[in-house]
Amino acid sequence: MTSVLLHSLIGVAVLMALATGVLWFYGAPRRFAPALAVLRGVLQLAVVSIILTGVITNGYWVALALLVMFGVACATAIKRIGWSVQHALMMVTAMGAGIALTLTIVFATGTIAFTARYVLAIGGIVIGNAMTIATLAGRRFVELVRDRWDQVEAWMSLGATPRQSTHTLARDAVYAALIPSTDQTKTTGLVTLPGAFVGAIFGGVSPLEAGRFQIVVLAAIMAAGAITAVMVVTWMSPLRMRPSALT
Repeated sequence: MTSVLLHSLIGVAVLMALATGVLWFYGAPRRFAPALAVLRGVLQLAVVSIILTGVITNGYWVALALLVMFGVACATAIKRIGWSVQHALMMVTAMGAGIALTLTIVFATGTIAFTARYVLAIGGIVIGNAMTIATLAGRRFVELVRDRWDQVEAWMSLGATPRQSTHTLARDAVYAALIPSTDQTKTTGLVTLPGAFVGAIFGGVSPLEAGRFQIVVLAAIMAAGAITAVMVVTWMSPLRMRPSALT
């Protein structure tokens, strides 16, 4: 076990050195960001792995773990589009609705067994992807509105409401936010083998059962993402002033 861990650490270190070297050579800003992100991920996963050893079979602890994940996901998404009370309420509401409705359908229909292990696995995956889609939707909407503010003002000068003036841009933002998840779903098995599928096989599950589990996960991601993205841009769309640039 010690040997495997050592080899893994060496491999990760070499990969991150390669990534940093390429970015350094190209002169990209924040060239250490990928390496620092991996280092942070290593530390977090180490702590989470230790904690989950005693959590994974206890429903109450699983619920607490998912609540913490949800809180961190919301905080991350809020930070990406700019902190405000309104944005905080928006992200908590949009992500919460998408995740809760999706997981309810998954477990209420019996698609996946309602056990602590599965709730934690699917819940964590859906929360993470909802966070990404919420961030993409919010940022893309702001970018589109800033780039086409003259168009928005023209619509309002013709009597359109602020929401009507940005409706087309809001729909484009939703579409853009879902592109990564849509492409991942379309190319599953052809271009990539998703983590849930590979993990299930490594856990001893048959390929057919692992495939069924992965399809459910992908469908849950798409459903939660669609709800989240639509709610985010709907909340943001009634603008009367050009939004500030995002950092």
